[in-house]
Amino acid sequence: MTALQLNAELLRELSVIVEDETLLTKALKYIKKLTAKKDDPTLMSKEEFFKRIDDARKGKTYRMKPEESLDEFLDRVG
Repeated sequence: MTALQLNAELLRELSVIVEDETLLTKALKYIKKLTAKKDDPTLMSKEEFFKRIDDARKGKTYRMKPEESLDEFLDRVG
């Protein structure tokens, strides 16, 4: 089943309970639980973020020469 088909089926099922506030509350609570379990690999703490910045600053740096193009710079540092 495609995402579009699943979305349509979900909306059809929700339309059945749209008049019942109790059922809608239960459905919403369950959906929130499902989405909370989904981990975001890009999330990091403030400390982790600044540690990555500090580590990057310790690495080797490169500067473009005033007369070189971006392509020349990338070829040089490769």
